[in-house]
Amino acid sequence: MIPDRAATLTEAARLRALFENAGAQPVETAILQPAETLLDLYGEDIRARAYVTSDALRGEQMLRPDFTVPVVQMHMQHGTEPARYTYSGEVFRRQEEDPARANEYIQVGYEIFERDAPDAADAEVFSMVFNILRPLGLRAATGDIGILMAAVEGLRTTDRRKAALRRHIWRPRRFRALMDRFSGRSPIPEARAALLAAKDPMADAGPNVGLRGPDEIHSRINALREDAATPSIARAEVDLLDAILAVRETSDNALERLRDIAVDMAAIQPAVARLARRLDALEARGIDITRLDFEASYGRVQMEYYDGFVFGFHAENRPDLPPVATGGRYDALTRQLGAGAESPAVGGVIRPGLVLALGGGV
Repeated sequence: MIPDRAATLTEAARLRALFENAGAQPVETAILQPAETLLDLYGEDIRARAYVTSDALRGEQMLRPDFTVPVVQMHMQHGTEPARYTYSGEVFRRQEEDPARANEYIQVGYEIFERDAPDAADAEVFSMVFNILRPLGLRAATGDIGILMAAVEGLRTTDRRKAALRRHIWRPRRFRALMDRFSGRSPIPEARAALLAAKDPMADAGPNVGLRGPDEIHSRINALREDAATPSIARAEVDLLDAILAVRETSDNALERLRDIAVDMAAIQPAVARLARRLDALEARGIDITRLDFEASYGRVQMEYYDGFVFGFHAENRPDLPPVATGGRYDALTRQLGAGAESPAVGGVIRPGLVLALGGGV
């Protein structure tokens, strides 16, 4: 049963009060946000699902698709460290692939900006959400995008290839297609091979149509030629990356598996060490890591601004429902909105309507 709006708002107020009692400052953000400034920060999924409109004075505007980006923007302009914020209100997202899901719903969130103790901050946000949702018996899933990003950065290949892989970490199929191409597992399509082999690929192209000019097209062709001449990524490195992606165990066992992989892939050692410190911090807060799931691929189809620890809470007996809560670390986002400055941060959101739908709340 879908709870009514009044009940959902009451539950949202209860959740927000819990975060305020933990020391969070309540903040508000406008429902109408500047699209031109913020859309690129959300990634392809949210860009495709945002409600965008035009204003004669303010330019392109969008209905707020989430709170984190405007809260980060606010903090980077006016905040000081350490800081804790909480908020509640509606977010708006198109649901074209699943019309049964709501395109307007309420979120309640908790964000920490803390430079000196990031692992403790990760554990604090997760444990707060974990303890609030404990009565619902949800499955908690965790992951770490930072480990995968470190593995990509450590590949012995060109910066161009690594940038392409980093850009598509959040699109697993595209990421796999690129890895297959860069490692030589999939051949270059015949049409592209013929185009790249031609002395003048534009000789018989006909009139120029579209937004790309001849200079941009030639630049793209030259980049493809350069990539085709680049040696393939070594099979051993691909196997190690695949081994990372295959890690799906309880957190303690996942840590040991990743430590084994790090022996042969030194680039991930700092990220694995950070995972170990986070698990220690979680244990210190009473979380049993021997029963906490860790999936190296978790979070790859969520917000693209997460670049470290990620988590979600799922009702396994209700596969029709989206996650009841999600969250993660987004240090790079603070750099993007801070014009070079950064304020390492982590946060999480709970959907009070789903809490009530599962029999929780007051």
